[in-house]
Amino acid sequence: MHGLAAGTLGEVVRLEPLLTHNYVVVETIALVERRLGRAGVDKLLDEILPVVETTWIDRDTHVSVVSAYRRASARASFVDHTSFEFMRLQELRTAFAFDVDFRTAGFELVP
Repeated sequence: MHGLAAGTLGEVVRLEPLLTHNYVVVETIALVERRLGRAGVDKLLDEILPVVETTWIDRDTHVSVVSAYRRASARASFVDHTSFEFMRLQELRTAFAFDVDFRTAGFELVP
């Protein structure tokens, strides 16, 4: 999957800006640190995140996500639920993700 993601990321960045939120950044840093160590985190911070526009989740959005997460019967993570709400608020329809929970929530996936 890494090869597909890396190849697709370059194409996507050339076509349109990438948007994310700070919860994804925190989750990604933790994952990269566990799998690749500090050098991997440094590469993420220096080479990947600078080309991604990061929005901070505000209190109202967080409270809304907590409520939606508690009501949900699906197994999607809290960060995924935050992403769903973020995408709805930003009127985004497409996610750069492999997680089928995004498709289940009504979004298109790339790749």
